[in-house]
Amino acid sequence: MATKHEVRRYKANLSDELHSAALYETLASVEKDETRKQVYQDLAQSEHSHAQVWADKLRANGVEPKGRGHAVKTRLMKGLVRLCGADFVLPTLAAAEYADRNKYQGQRDAGRMSADEHHHAAVVQTLAGANDTNLSPGARIAAAESWHKGAASGNDLRAAVLGANDGLVSNFCLIMGVAGAGTGNKAILLTGLAGLIAGACSMALGEWLSVTNARELASTQIAKEAEEIDEQPEAEEHELALIYRAKGLDANEAKRVAAQMMRDKDKALDTLTREELGLDPAELGGNPWSAAGVSFCLFSLGAIFPVMPFLWTHGVNAIVQCVVLSMLALASIGVFTSLFNGRSAGFSALRQIVIGLIAAGFTFGVGRLLGVSIS
Repeated sequence: MATKHEVRRYKANLSDELHSAALYETLASVEKDETRKQVYQDLAQSEHSHAQVWADKLRANGVEPKGRGHAVKTRLMKGLVRLCGADFVLPTLAAAEYADRNKYQGQRDAGRMSADEHHHAAVVQTLAGANDTNLSPGARIAAAESWHKGAASGNDLRAAVLGANDGLVSNFCLIMGVAGAGTGNKAILLTGLAGLIAGACSMALGEWLSVTNARELASTQIAKEAEEIDEQPEAEEHELALIYRAKGLDANEAKRVAAQMMRDKDKALDTLTREELGLDPAELGGNPWSAAGVSFCLFSLGAIFPVMPFLWTHGVNAIVQCVVLSMLALASIGVFTSLFNGRSAGFSALRQIVIGLIAAGFTFGVGRLLGVSIS
């Protein structure tokens, strides 16, 4: 018989496999490209076969497996796939697969599952980094190799959740600080609205400047690279040869490919930009105006929750409702963060609530001290 620790491991493995299988099935159901649809179906089938192994092990130890991939995280991710499309959630899924690729390492009863997980991570990595069917093969390779930079640092889903969290926590703490000082309802409402607008504008401006500066720096670097191709073609051809050698080609083949590439300066520039500078010439960091607009909206979305109760009530009742509404919003954000932090939805929600309440309690106490001392 298996130990309690082993049974818990079987359950955790089963839950993970059912979660992945359900997501791949959902991705297959919304995918229009037949090739990609088949890839998702194959991945789902593989995950189901893995799940069956752990389910059989549980039954062999007198434990009946529970559920079929209907955890909160699974339902939430499936909903996002259907609502926003595969491209929106694929970086998050790719990051999770990449992080979990070694989860079966050291589990002797996992058989070939460890090798399968490495294969799954590689496949999803390629899908996440090469969604554009109009890209050239070289561009797809470059995208596939660099997908995890965006996935690790902040894909669309992660950026959206954290943007809303910034607005929620900052305005919740601001309102609690003012309320702690004993300020009237009208002043609290005005402070909350001012905090919302000021914070959203600050976030938008910061995002605009960040993206604009990144684009300008990228453009300068690309222009310099183009100048070097014109003025020092031999040196740039040597750099291309080194790049291809690093990818596994032998010296002669690398030189041949580099020489052929240099015959078309645009292709040479595209390759050097992607491989040497790590930049995507088609993106250059994105659109600063859309980035600013999204940041403004996301911050406002989070910041409005603590303000809302003061629109229809006042006094202690408004403060209590503000705390409750903010806790619900914090819990929702915690559930969303569980999609890319590897923790359970319940743990992530509880942690988000506790941290938010501690921060708000601290500012409330500071406000109370300052209110008493000033009065």
